[in-house]
Amino acid sequence: MATDLIRYDVLAREALRGVLRQVLTDTAERGLPGEHHFYITFLTDAEGVKLSPQLKAQHPQEMTIILQHQFWDLVVTPDRFEVGLSFRGVPERLVVPFTAIKSFFDPSVQFGLQFEASENATAEAATEMPAAPAPATAATESDETTTDEPPANGSGGAEVVRLDRFRKK
Repeated sequence: MATDLIRYDVLAREALRGVLRQVLTDTAERGLPGEHHFYITFLTDAEGVKLSPQLKAQHPQEMTIILQHQFWDLVVTPDRFEVGLSFRGVPERLVVPFTAIKSFFDPSVQFGLQFEASENATAEAATEMPAAPAPATAATESDETTTDEPPANGSGGAEVVRLDRFRKK
């Protein structure tokens, strides 16, 4: 097999992160349109992640946040996003590099992206998502936030992109 000197895996990973970056940038500028809301799961111990010691103690490896009703000061830069959320009534500011994100899911339209945890992996692809990722704990959800759960049977017609279909076996 020939060596991939172009590094399509890296290009594809960055393109998918670009989708996420653009969605969050649009949300920061105009707010959430319609019924859209986002589940974002990230590695809490990844380089560049900033969260309070209390949240880090509760979620030493990964955490899922929901951007829906109560979030503020969403700031998106080329390499990360920052957002204010409330956890059990306590306001927190989170900084999450895009490289720390494991998954992104918008249950309103059944669209999801999933990234491999390791930056050293040879391929990182968007893969089929579960019906809806559950928050790590009730504390990760903004206070008074409600979400529309997708159908449990997975028949929501999720849009899935699988990069391995395009690879030579």
